[in-house]
Amino acid sequence: MKKYNVGIVGYSWAAGAHIDAINRTSLAQVTAICSSRGLDSKEISARHGGNIRCYEDYSEMIANPDIHVVSICSYPALHAKQAIMAARAGKNLIIEKPIALTWEDCLAVEKAVKEAGVKTCVCFECRFSGQLQTVKSLIEQGLLGKIHYAEVDYYHGIGPSYGQYRWNIKKEEAGSSLLSAGCHAMDALLYCIDSEVDAVHSYSTGSSHADFAKYEYPTSSVSIIKFKNGAVGKVASVIDCLQPYYFHFHLVGSEGSLLDNKFYSTKIKELNKNKWSDLSMKLLDSGDVSDHPYLHQFEAFFKAMDEGREMPLTSLADAMKTHELIFAADKSAEENNLK
Repeated sequence: MKKYNVGIVGYSWAAGAHIDAINRTSLAQVTAICSSRGLDSKEISARHGGNIRCYEDYSEMIANPDIHVVSICSYPALHAKQAIMAARAGKNLIIEKPIALTWEDCLAVEKAVKEAGVKTCVCFECRFSGQLQTVKSLIEQGLLGKIHYAEVDYYHGIGPSYGQYRWNIKKEEAGSSLLSAGCHAMDALLYCIDSEVDAVHSYSTGSSHADFAKYEYPTSSVSIIKFKNGAVGKVASVIDCLQPYYFHFHLVGSEGSLLDNKFYSTKIKELNKNKWSDLSMKLLDSGDVSDHPYLHQFEAFFKAMDEGREMPLTSLADAMKTHELIFAADKSAEENNLK
């Protein structure tokens, strides 16, 4: 018998990936789903396995004492309210990105979590990917030296073929290009550059293509980030591109460079300095949530819960740093667009 029962709020594309990953962990299983769709418990249990009770009333679900964790997979505009309610009910939290659509709401979630003393996991799951773990290992081993410049860019055209398009086009539902999807790139940059942020300067624009013209906010943004250790970073968030999904990495250090799945380092004397060396790792090459490393992230979360500690890499405290930078970048872009 697994130790932790999880209730999911929302029954979407992301929720399906959460359910599958949670049920595959060693310590937890999904035992409840809350959705306005009016789901049938028998049908849902047969689809996902186990005994899942379906709710339409979120307050009723979080009042169930048998539920230990709530995974929030609802629309982004609902995340903050539902996270606060769950924390106050004493539930540990898995929160799909973004935490909230305003910095003030992020702070309200942080306050509720601290007051309740619950554990948290925010879904910046890319930190648990083979690609980012390999990149981080290269950095920590000193093979790139001191990084002074880094580019991490997110290219994913979120058009009508995606289910989220119908609400993603609305500013009050998705917020911005960074909040909608490019947040993964901003978070990856902060993971690679181990320094506090000194300043951010951003611009934004959008495509004239008919599908992307329906967005109520600029769908492409670029941010230049200055770090207190002297490093400079760049993050592009482009959700209006007509191309395959691409998560771009380029790190430049005092002893070498990394470009996606290729690298060069002066620390390895045998390398040919005129050619890149290939890294054998799975790239972040898909926007499909079923391809995201939720299993590794959730396993780390439940093990941390079991040991009474905060989870590594993607706790609320980690995610707050990324969100603070995102809101600062969006504010800079808005101000620059008005000039």
